Amino acid sequence: MAGKGQPPFRPNRDLSTICQKLWDSDENFLSPGVDYKIDPQGYTFYSNMGQTDRAKKPLFEWVTEEALEKPTYQCFKALLDNYESATGTSEVVTPQEVAENKRFLNEIMKTKVMKEAHRYLLKKLPAKIPSDELEFKKLLYKVWFDLYPRTAGMGGQPGDSSGFEHVFVGETKNKQVSGFHNWIQFYLQEKAGHIDYKGWLPPKGKRAKRGESHENKRLMSLQFEWKGVVKPAGSSFIGVSPEFEVALYTVLYFVGGKSNMVEIDEYDLEVTVHKFSRKPLDLLSSCYPTIINTE
Repeated sequence: MAGKGQPPFRPNRDLSTICQKLWDSDENFLSPGVDYKIDPQGYTFYSNMGQTDRAKKPLFEWVTEEALEKPTYQCFKALLDNYESATGTSEVVTPQEVAENKRFLNEIMKTKVMKEAHRYLLKKLPAKIPSDELEFKKLLYKVWFDLYPRTAGMGGQPGDSSGFEHVFVGETKNKQVSGFHNWIQFYLQEKAGHIDYKGWLPPKGKRAKRGESHENKRLMSLQFEWKGVVKPAGSSFIGVSPEFEVALYTVLYFVGGKSNMVEIDEYDLEVTVHKFSRKPLDLLSSCYPTIINTE
């Protein structure tokens, strides 16, 4: 049942089925306590805006180097330094960065979870989704890596943002962190000393339970400071592979709506999808999961 004052949680059964199948197909996910360990520490609230630090230590105690050496992880990490975080600053994409983008797509398309996503989309949208893998990768490139202007007044400039940058890398806008929903980027930025973790947030309308453990949680809402600006609340899967998130968000981009209520593993989620309107193909603007309080 739903939390007090909230409408009943009614998951989309078809979307929940494919989302769970993608979750189960993620062969490169990492196991808490084996491949990494987190220390969630104290809980906080959106309104705190990072003013009170409820976590004196980093979120990640450790991540094994072997875990991050998986081919898709290596290709993913190579993309994280390709962007200017400040919105309003046009991105300059070099030939090397284009090659890195393509290498990442080539690598993730070898995985079970991305093949599952491709099969599902072909079944649902046979007129829109190419069956040829090369053509499908070209479509993925447009959706995830084509640039667009996130800020007003950009005019005819090439653009200062992409779906990949916003979702996985993070941006800064109006003295707040925008996007940044990836645990690998969080870990690497925290390890480099660029992130000050402030604590985790319980689901909206839900009180934190005394003694509740979050060390093995695979999805959390975090508050942190990055590059001198605050992210009051940002939800991220923890320990999942880059290809799982690309597969999940790609499926929901094509067949879902703006708000997608789904069940994945133990979590009741709303996965929000924003698009940048552009002909002939809308681009992915943002995508992120939010835990729904169903107690």
